[in-house]
Amino acid sequence: MIEGNRREFEDKDNMNRIRKITDQCDDKVAAKGSSSSQGPNEIFYHEIAHLTKLRSRPHELLSKDMPGRSRLPVSTMKMLVGRECNYSGRGRFSSADSCHVLSRYLPVNGPCTVDQLDSGIYVSRFSDDGTLFVAGCQGSHIRIYNVDNGWKVKKDILAKSLRWTITDACLSPNQRYLVYASLSPVVHIVNVESAATESLANVSEIHDGLSFSSNNDDYDDLRIFSVKFSTDGRELVAASSDNSIYIYDLEANSCSLRVPAHKSDVNTVCFGDEAGHLLYSGSDDSLCKVWDRRCFISKGKAAGVLMGHLEGITFIDSRGDGRYFISNGKDQTTKLWDIRKMSSNAKDTPKRRYSDWDYRWDEYPPHAKTLKHPRDQSVITYRGHSILCTLIRCYFSPEYSTGQKYIYTGSSDCSVYIYDLVSGALVATLDHHEGLVRDCSWHPLYPMLVSSSWDCAIARWEFP
Repeated sequence: MIEGNRREFEDKDNMNRIRKITDQCDDKVAAKGSSSSQGPNEIFYHEIAHLTKLRSRPHELLSKDMPGRSRLPVSTMKMLVGRECNYSGRGRFSSADSCHVLSRYLPVNGPCTVDQLDSGIYVSRFSDDGTLFVAGCQGSHIRIYNVDNGWKVKKDILAKSLRWTITDACLSPNQRYLVYASLSPVVHIVNVESAATESLANVSEIHDGLSFSSNNDDYDDLRIFSVKFSTDGRELVAASSDNSIYIYDLEANSCSLRVPAHKSDVNTVCFGDEAGHLLYSGSDDSLCKVWDRRCFISKGKAAGVLMGHLEGITFIDSRGDGRYFISNGKDQTTKLWDIRKMSSNAKDTPKRRYSDWDYRWDEYPPHAKTLKHPRDQSVITYRGHSILCTLIRCYFSPEYSTGQKYIYTGSSDCSVYIYDLVSGALVATLDHHEGLVRDCSWHPLYPMLVSSSWDCAIARWEFP
């Protein structure tokens, strides 16, 4: 009975704090609303700040702010003292308290070399729980490292039927399987939990092939640029060179759906929410599109279109809330999007300004960096890094340790860039590599970031 009353009191306390924060946010938005210069982006800007703050706001009793000083950063030492004195009545930090502390300690020190491979690295990702790390390189090799065991190699995979490079690799949610894609219509799947450390395709182990092509005439032309597991691990979603999105049913072992999605190569696709209903796609036609799988049969078209990039889109990462996502574009920008601002069509999309420019070997025209889309629907634009030569990737920072306060991206100038999500300010640049950084990954729990480069090196950055 006492425990139930205590929980009820805590719930009411949390709700009161949320209402107080909401009222403060609404007051600020209302105050700005009196200015004629306020646009729709200002409202979304404050909403993003509000949501990010809620995920990482310290407990008011632990922070013990003095009157008139509530806007100053809360001291970690003050929070620790408050916890030891049990000011909050919980005897511990909440997840928001922990997040508030951890988000200050960016992984910018180092780096320490994890490994040196024999060719340029295209893909590198931590598993969802951070215990494994996957690195895939152009020279047909994929290595899976056991992070908790001193970065010992758990699996050394020699890929099969490789065309040019491994374009993507993804671990299943239960971490038992790995899929890898290349510039071919077949995605291969490997059993990560098998006993063998070395996995040579169809020599020491079978790498089952999952074909995404049903038309033999176009078989050799189809290329897969991106592949992702669904949250339940039952499906794969893939982006392809035939302007389409594919969904593969792993239980039925067949491609269950093909969606003609764009007017050019689809470079990236991902799930937008935990339920797997929403999909976000990005293409060389410079458009981001939102797809609702519940409407595929009845509508057969995108739920909405988002315009803003002036060149093709290289990568999309979802915030996981079914509302916000970010995209990297060949116009040398990263953009934050809110799907509630999407349009029903993109008939007025301007044509490419530089039809003879190719990002794979040309520098982006300097004067073009200041150009803006006349109907830009993005919430915030981040500039500073460069997106040339390959499909460079960008991500939200982890929710657990940072409240997704930051976004980070690789860059063709051999660095990793970290931006503040709300203000757009550059907060850190990680300089070490001698080659382009195509991919990088922030540990989901700890202040640790791993960058991988075309200089064949995997580097680990941490807080000291």
